[in-house]
Amino acid sequence: METIPRVKYIKRRLYVDAVKPYINKNVIKVFVGQRRVGKSYLMYQIIDEIRTMQPDAHIIYISKELHEFAEIRDYNDLYTFVKNRSEKHEKTYLFIDEIQDIISFEKALRSLQAEGTFDIYCTGSNANMLSAELATLLSGRYIEIKILGLSYIEFLEFHQLENVSESLQKYLKYGGLPYLINLKLNDHVVYDYLKSIYLTILYKDILKKYNIRNTDFLERLVEFLADNTGSLISAKKISDYLKNQKINISHVNVLNYLTYLVSAFFIFQVKRSEIGGKKIFEVGEKYYFEDLGLRHSIIGFRQNDIGKIMENVVFLHLIISGWEVTVGKSNGNEVDFVCKKAGEKLYVQVAYLLVDEATRNREFGNLLAIKDNYPKMVVSMDEFSGNSFEGIQIRNLKDFLSTYIQ
Repeated sequence: METIPRVKYIKRRLYVDAVKPYINKNVIKVFVGQRRVGKSYLMYQIIDEIRTMQPDAHIIYISKELHEFAEIRDYNDLYTFVKNRSEKHEKTYLFIDEIQDIISFEKALRSLQAEGTFDIYCTGSNANMLSAELATLLSGRYIEIKILGLSYIEFLEFHQLENVSESLQKYLKYGGLPYLINLKLNDHVVYDYLKSIYLTILYKDILKKYNIRNTDFLERLVEFLADNTGSLISAKKISDYLKNQKINISHVNVLNYLTYLVSAFFIFQVKRSEIGGKKIFEVGEKYYFEDLGLRHSIIGFRQNDIGKIMENVVFLHLIISGWEVTVGKSNGNEVDFVCKKAGEKLYVQVAYLLVDEATRNREFGNLLAIKDNYPKMVVSMDEFSGNSFEGIQIRNLKDFLSTYIQ
């Protein structure tokens, strides 16, 4: 049995429950997500689940972040390493952390899976690379499980906080990277740590991986996205903005850089869809950060941005709750989020405060204009929650984040 790190952790039940049905099934389990969201720790939790079911389970563990596995450089090294440590005809559970650092890893996985005695789990930090390689050789033989930072529910559990307004403010300000439980929650300490994560993603997962030299442009692009969180954006809009900053760059390069940021799980790109139809608009989309703390480490936490921050955190919670999300458009009206899951729909509007008639008319009016019977909801910072207006639910942000949205 391989030496597996013994670590303390708080179980992330949402993800453990998502993986459990695939244990001992002949599909490769791939955990993907941004750096430091807890993919390695989820791997340890699955190992313990297997040990609970089968105390004498034969487990091989490889982490490309540890020097002891530096000899595994390509698929031949990986295959040889695993075969030398597995028993013939015996079930072997194989765990590989940061598998994208192994050249042509998918060739080894295909061979090992074909032998039928390996139950394989791996993690990765680059969406494009993983999906391209796996889809080419392993189509239909793997399941991808996206790992995100802590939900608000997990944040309260990890930090042992009561569900009060002060706790919500900390979540909005510092985000949901799990390691924050080891730090004092103040601006100086947290943002220094988050800035280091941001720079690692920027330099290791993007600049180095894609051989990019225009560092200044990439940093300016990230700042632009942070300033325009939740706004409709096009490559032309970004290009025009940069020209005003005396930076000339083509639309194609802008699109490439945006793709790199999405692939590193740093931002989400959210397309617009036609409400009541199937059309997905190709021009103009919104971008949200996968971790709000990382956003704030770049441009600071600004109270004037509360509307953008709320929209970002509502989007994240919908994704964590398992919804597919687009931005809705119909007859010139926009609905912040059109959510789909298992044949159901949910429409969500986000507003800071429903303080005046004009705001209420806009937020509720856009939803009332949708002529179907799917649930509709407005999320705001107003204290009242649980009321409704002409069938539209009204939810306070803290209450909205306190349960997974079914």
